[in-house]
Amino acid sequence: MALKAVHVSDVPNLDHVPENASLSLYSSRFSKGVDIGRTTSFKEPKFLVIGHRGNGMNMLQSTDLRMKAVKENTILSFNTAGKYPIDFIEFDVQVTTDGCPIIFHDNFIYSQDNGTIYEKRVTDLSLSEFLSYGSEGKTLLRKTKDGKIINWAVESDEPPCTLEEAFEKVIPPLGFNIELKFDDHIVYQQEYLSHVLQSILQVVVDHAKERPIIFSTFQPDAALLVKKLQATYPVFFLTNGGNEIFYDVRRNSLEEAIKLCLEGGLQGIVSEVRGVFRNPGAVNKIKESKLSLMTYGKLNNVAEAVYMQHLMGIEGVIVDLVKEITEAVSKMMTKPSEEDDILMQGGGEEQGEGSRPKFSQKELAFLLKLIPELIQQ
Repeated sequence: MALKAVHVSDVPNLDHVPENASLSLYSSRFSKGVDIGRTTSFKEPKFLVIGHRGNGMNMLQSTDLRMKAVKENTILSFNTAGKYPIDFIEFDVQVTTDGCPIIFHDNFIYSQDNGTIYEKRVTDLSLSEFLSYGSEGKTLLRKTKDGKIINWAVESDEPPCTLEEAFEKVIPPLGFNIELKFDDHIVYQQEYLSHVLQSILQVVVDHAKERPIIFSTFQPDAALLVKKLQATYPVFFLTNGGNEIFYDVRRNSLEEAIKLCLEGGLQGIVSEVRGVFRNPGAVNKIKESKLSLMTYGKLNNVAEAVYMQHLMGIEGVIVDLVKEITEAVSKMMTKPSEEDDILMQGGGEEQGEGSRPKFSQKELAFLLKLIPELIQQ
């Protein structure tokens, strides 16, 4: 892969987006319509819950069996998540050497044959090579963050799939949050980015129909380019929110994310949740900029952390524990009763397990000051 900075000027628009592609989508999953049109606005109908890689990412070394119950980023995982009252599933899309958008998170794929471990870059595979991996093909291994290569063993396995298959086999009207996946360590040429995004957009245009779609990516130039190539679906910029430092300064803070979104006409930001808790003042800046804000990260599997974000004005969360968090959100987002109002003012009995936490305005202000200090520890 040649290393060259990418610019979005003079990139040809996708010329196959139908003129009637502006959508006003309504579904029993939403309390109000989701307006996804050719304007730059994106309005979430309520607090969104999004299934991470379907029913949750696989953490193969975890002692929590829920984290390895279903193979991530598969049709099985997507439809398992869809059994719960979520709004979208999130998944990672890359493009094979022969131009087919496939769903897979890692940059490299590992297999073993006669005791020898083989490593291949996912985007160096053809479609047929990619589909040969998995439960019915080559043994699939995974490299963990600490460098170990272990068997990708889950309770319910299924082979990987293509983006087109997801449109055909995932239950409607479950929305798709399509993460445009690129390697953090490569500076991509404009031509390559355009080829990848055009390939993905063509499948979306051909198969999305009335399914809600959100695009997101950590790659700043890809975010700007996919917005330039189409005006039908909202584009969100993914950021670590300052938890990690990258060579590209646009990735290093919520303030830089705001700047990128405003310069490129993007609809919003998806931040690692600790970045928001460390810098809660950025939430107001994002709102003042008329941008939407959602989060991802392990803390989103903690119901209390999710509810705190709701109070802060964050519009949605990407979660691994889909069943547990949707149940918690359903309980916590119910309309307050008169009894709740009394409890908010400090009276009444202690709330029961799983009910809505009760905070006065003074307590909430204190928590918003305390949380950044706790996160830093």
